[in-house]
Amino acid sequence: MNIKEKIKKLAAAYAPDIVANRRHLHANPELSFEEEKTSAFVFDKLKDYGLDPQKGIGGNGIVALIEGENPEGKVIALRADMDALPIMEQNDIPYKSKNEGVMHACGHDVHTSSLLGAARILNEIKDSFSGTVKLIFQPGEEKIPGGASLMIKDGVLENPAPDYIFGQHVMAQLPAGKVGFKPGMYMASADEIYIKVIGKGGHGAMPDNNIDPVLITSHIIVALQQIVSRHANPKTPTVLSFGKVVANGATNIIPDEVYVEGTFRTLDEDWRHEAHKKMKNIAEGMARGMGAEIEFTVLNGYPFLKNDDGLTGRSKDFAIEYMGEKNVVDLDIWMAAEDFAYFSQRVDSCFYRLGTRNEEKGIISNVHTPTFNVDESALEIGAGLMAWLTYNNLINSE
Repeated sequence: MNIKEKIKKLAAAYAPDIVANRRHLHANPELSFEEEKTSAFVFDKLKDYGLDPQKGIGGNGIVALIEGENPEGKVIALRADMDALPIMEQNDIPYKSKNEGVMHACGHDVHTSSLLGAARILNEIKDSFSGTVKLIFQPGEEKIPGGASLMIKDGVLENPAPDYIFGQHVMAQLPAGKVGFKPGMYMASADEIYIKVIGKGGHGAMPDNNIDPVLITSHIIVALQQIVSRHANPKTPTVLSFGKVVANGATNIIPDEVYVEGTFRTLDEDWRHEAHKKMKNIAEGMARGMGAEIEFTVLNGYPFLKNDDGLTGRSKDFAIEYMGEKNVVDLDIWMAAEDFAYFSQRVDSCFYRLGTRNEEKGIISNVHTPTFNVDESALEIGAGLMAWLTYNNLINSE
């Protein structure tokens, strides 16, 4: 039996356990940086699989090593995130969330159980490769500052330092049985914008006695769109969106202040920080020019995520060998954000997508929705493919 057949056989044999792990995690979700029980579950599973995990890295993070026949070779890290979202689940399933208002609506239960499965497979075949596999189970992906940044501060990329790192993420638009890759720039940075415009409220019938923060804020919101249309390089993807505007007045009451929240996203770090300054200057200049005061705050989020061209290209070819050409697709730039980006800024990375959609079964909801679910047949692929990519990148030199 060749190694590909062995990995596929092991993935199939372990599939019921992988699904059971996923269902346990799905039924017992925990919010970002609160993953104590999830972390304990992962720790115990790794011990059961014969590994020696370390806990408490970057908070609730866990790391474990699988050493090949000769540990002095390459080091490949595999990362899975463990946290859930503050969403009330609406699925009618036996493993529905038991924690009211908390749900695995972004597939992190899939990521964690798939990596546990890959760990079992790689530990089973460790005599067939040289080098070391570093398993990273990460907390807090969904919340700034991001668990990846905290684990890095705690030394997760040291002792040993990875040569490459892989991350796998579900994709609700991609059918189960398929995976997707995108070399180079892939996901955007994501910064949060908070604006408070402070004027002078009063009666709506006497605007000349007021400094109207509603009118001033509307001008600011429109003007800030020039950041995208007139300041950004047209070749650099850039998004500026405002999703929250609060002006607690009434039909005949002009409020004293207006509060705004938004997001800024791009795929260029230099332009990202230049745009922050331009937005602040535009907003402050307009507010003060119209007689108001303003508080303009940018909360730096995750950087943009870049996939190493060579690693991602090789891995796509390995995926085709494992799954067949028709089941491996090319992805486009995605303007959502992921804190795996912190890893990608430090280590040659490949962050790829695992299809989980099944229209015949009615599994069609997007991530971050209360009806998100996955076709669990994807779990066997998720574990097996990650093991296969790891094995091939360990034994093949650039």
